[in-house]
Amino acid sequence: MRPTDYLRQTVQSEWDAATDHQFCKELADGSLPLEKMKWYLIQDYKFVDQFVRLLATAIAHAPTLADGVPMAQFLGLVTSTENTYFLRCFDALDVSKFEQNVSPALRTCEFQALMVEARTSGRYEQMLAVLVVAEWSYLTWADRYKGYDTNLPFWFAEWIDLHTGEGFEAVVAHLRHQLDDIWPNLTEQQQVNTATMFQKAVYCECAFFDAAMELH
Repeated sequence: MRPTDYLRQTVQSEWDAATDHQFCKELADGSLPLEKMKWYLIQDYKFVDQFVRLLATAIAHAPTLADGVPMAQFLGLVTSTENTYFLRCFDALDVSKFEQNVSPALRTCEFQALMVEARTSGRYEQMLAVLVVAEWSYLTWADRYKGYDTNLPFWFAEWIDLHTGEGFEAVVAHLRHQLDDIWPNLTEQQQVNTATMFQKAVYCECAFFDAAMELH
């Protein structure tokens, strides 16, 4: 069994809850209330700041240039196409600057703190654990809905597009292979620490979707 499959199995029920979430289902069929999508976008954009820092740090810790290049290319996508997606959504959904600058929600803060913990650990495997969860979980749910209705508004449709397709699949495959390859060379304690980081990231993903759906 691949190490990343093993890690997923250690938290399978939470993984399933995050990747088959009602939030994702409603986003994909266009029934998600716009207030919930707006909250999600505002809060997720705050997530992007720490994610970019984490990804950049992982690139700096990659064993070789070949290991780092796919992540660097993905970083370019996040800071260009994905960043522009958020800004276009804010404009289309009339999200004011004041709304964009509200304080991070509790679940957002928890995820931000986890990314800071991984980034400052100095451990490549811990950084990868969070990155793998963030991208693999999104590929898992978004891939189910890539055949969405062509009339779906772009703020829903393009969020699915950003997390599907050969390019994104290659990113996830690379991140998983990076973690798979170094796993056997980790000490038992390092493996435990990595598994804990992976599990925390899955909890954060599910909790973030939960928080969006709990809005009234």
